[in-house]
Amino acid sequence: LYDENVRVFDMWQQWQYNGIGEWREMVNQWFTALGTDRDLVTFDEIKAFEEGEIAIITAIIKFTAINETGEALRFLQNRLSWVARKVDNNWKLVHQHTSSPIDFASMKAVLQKP
Repeated sequence: LYDENVRVFDMWQQWQYNGIGEWREMVNQWFTALGTDRDLVTFDEIKAFEEGEIAIITAIIKFTAINETGEALRFLQNRLSWVARKVDNNWKLVHQHTSSPIDFASMKAVLQKP
């Protein structure tokens, strides 16, 4: 899915992740932190553009925490942008950017789409 040299601008903790190794480490920490819960990931408002060997995909991504019994505990939404490059007839993500708007009054991220 990801190119070896992917650059990721994520929402949490670190300013950016450079390369698949750094990104893989973050994802492993995320999944470990879930404990017995799991995340259900869904996409909405998907838009894609392809020109030659470059594609851009944007979407609203929703992460829903699900407990062992299947109950939804909480959710958050992010804006997602992917840039993919076609190499040897395979698409690889070379950039990922997730974001949420910041509320002016509270200076907190708005994690649920109005």
